[in-house]
Amino acid sequence: MDDHGSRDSFTLDTPPPDEPEGDAFWDDLPEPLRPRRRLPKWPFVVAAVMLILGIALALAWPINIPYYALSPGPVNDVSDFVKVDQPLDDATGDLFFLTVSLKEVNVLEWVAAKLDSRVDLAPRENIRPAGVSQEDLRRENLALMERSKQNAIFVALTRLGYEVTYVGSGAEVNSVVADSAADGNLEPGDVIVAVDGEPVEFSTEAVDLIGGHRPGDRIVLTVHRPVDDGTETETVTVPIVLGPFRAVEDDGSVTVDENRGMVGVTLMDAEVQVVFPVDVEIDSRNIGGPSAGMMFTLEIMDELTPTDLTDGHRIAGTGTIDQDGVVGAIGGVRQKVYGAIDAGAEYVLVPTDNYDDAVTAAGDDIGVVSVGTIDDALAFLDTL
Repeated sequence: MDDHGSRDSFTLDTPPPDEPEGDAFWDDLPEPLRPRRRLPKWPFVVAAVMLILGIALALAWPINIPYYALSPGPVNDVSDFVKVDQPLDDATGDLFFLTVSLKEVNVLEWVAAKLDSRVDLAPRENIRPAGVSQEDLRRENLALMERSKQNAIFVALTRLGYEVTYVGSGAEVNSVVADSAADGNLEPGDVIVAVDGEPVEFSTEAVDLIGGHRPGDRIVLTVHRPVDDGTETETVTVPIVLGPFRAVEDDGSVTVDENRGMVGVTLMDAEVQVVFPVDVEIDSRNIGGPSAGMMFTLEIMDELTPTDLTDGHRIAGTGTIDQDGVVGAIGGVRQKVYGAIDAGAEYVLVPTDNYDDAVTAAGDDIGVVSVGTIDDALAFLDTL
């Protein structure tokens, strides 16, 4: 029987085509017969997300929120700011004063501050109360710096035994008693510079010159009176006929002394200038606030004494100073401690009221010294 009719024995007269390798088979096909390749979706998803994030960033960036960020500011060598006529000390150590960088934040900066342990956030009203502009805040801080510099010079020189001279500009009228001799003759803001031709520098001198008169006596006051919204003054002569002295007692009753004359004003010292016997210049540049006062004081004393207060050490510090030498609390102590650590200081002097927060920030990285007065700071430096 012929097997050529069987399917199982069927053979091809030509060899089978080679198996296609990869996409070569499809590439050899005419264009209309090729299947379309599917592009991956993830690049489009990434691009969409990036676009959305970019739009969100652009919208959020200009939006400020009512917070300030406090971060470590520049650390300044005090000797670069203080110049003393004929300094005596050639210091081998360093004194630094510390600052805080203060910035109003937007949403993104607020988030960044929350993630940074060295940065604190403070509500805007704590830094700049309602109604106070950024420029008002700047002027106020610069004024505080000026007062701090004057106090530092005063404390340093008086602690070293120098005589400081005060020059007053008169007795300023603070208020006028109704129905008194001064009512209608004097005004708040008037500055009495002479009584019957006797010059007056301070309010106590005006009180002494007026106090020896009786009711009915006539005195003549020389007064500098503000004009043009207080930008200028004019000198006026004001005759006053004294009335009887009247005092309001605690129970509201009025006591009258017919033998004692009264003008009828409350007085305070007008502007007082302090004349220092040593030429000291502190160039605070554009730095504001009172917190460098203690370190300015120490630097002046260091330059006017033959010994090196630091004894070769690197000492940082912060704290206000008043004319009694009391060191007052400051803001941003954590950030200032971080700044002192970054500057390589060995010790940081801080006000007593800030000591606990400073110790927490310092850890084991720097020694923290509690200072209540300038004498405490000097006592510590004497141990070095």
